[in-house]
Amino acid sequence: MTNLTLQTANTTLEIPKRGMPVTIITGFLGSGKTTLLNQILKNKQDLKVAVLVNEFGDINIDSQMLVSIDQDMMELSNGCICCTINDGLIDAVYRVLERDEPVDYLVIETTGVADPLPIILTFLGTELRDLTRVDSIITVVDSEAFTPNHFDSEAALNQIAYADITLLNKTDLVSQAKLDELETYLRTVKASTRSIHSRYSEVPLPLILDVNLTKAEEYDRPTLPKHDHEHYHEHEHHHSDHLANDGFVSISFESDRPFDVKKFETFLVEQLPQNIFRAKGILWFKGSPNRHVFQLSGPRYDINADQWRTPPKNQLVFIGRDLDALQIQQQLTNCLT
Repeated sequence: MTNLTLQTANTTLEIPKRGMPVTIITGFLGSGKTTLLNQILKNKQDLKVAVLVNEFGDINIDSQMLVSIDQDMMELSNGCICCTINDGLIDAVYRVLERDEPVDYLVIETTGVADPLPIILTFLGTELRDLTRVDSIITVVDSEAFTPNHFDSEAALNQIAYADITLLNKTDLVSQAKLDELETYLRTVKASTRSIHSRYSEVPLPLILDVNLTKAEEYDRPTLPKHDHEHYHEHEHHHSDHLANDGFVSISFESDRPFDVKKFETFLVEQLPQNIFRAKGILWFKGSPNRHVFQLSGPRYDINADQWRTPPKNQLVFIGRDLDALQIQQQLTNCLT
């Protein structure tokens, strides 16, 4: 049996070849999934990792934020991953499996409002079961923002319920008491989840890759709860209303003109609606040679400059509840020069 070796800071990870291992990264809006994916790409060393990224929104921002964009990157950008999942995901996985140069590992990042179950069942309930091995489902949790009724979202609860590993992220922003309380709550949802604490989604890869935690037999269809049967059946026919149930909408904005930095700052500070949970984008400011990567999660946002990889343009996505798309798009248009 051939083994692949992944060197990290002070540990070696042996990956036996028995069906392409798959890690599914899930977690609520703004928890740190793309940051975790970047950590994997930066530290993968000689491991050949293929990545599938999915967006909830018309513009795929995440793929532009990843450190390594090459032929190992595929986007599933037609809406929420679990509403378009079966055919699109199966096709994409076959494209990975059929590559001339074999891939050692597949990592899938779902959108923040996705229910992970249909994705898991796509691997375990189709012919992919013989070609791949679901290694673990990692759920990233924003330790500061998470509450048990997390934005009244069924998807957020399911992300916790199906987690093999819960990555409690942003631990530097909360007290030990809050972390203990969070751990206790998470164990009431799923007692067997393995809990790991992190800042900026930094975690040694041997703790999360090739851990063999997903128990395929637990997902055999006859043993699934009734609700999950229905959910799976629903997704097989590409009909999902969980986004509507959860009340989320996505608003996209694109422009080939730059923003005035002062006007955009005024928009963020004075006009941004309270019920936007998540925003991200690539910003182009007049007078700046750099592109600016914009991330907003709850009340906090940051803007970091780096190099353009494409011709400059503005691309933004906002996700929230009961948003007035026309108003937000008009306000952003007013920020353009």
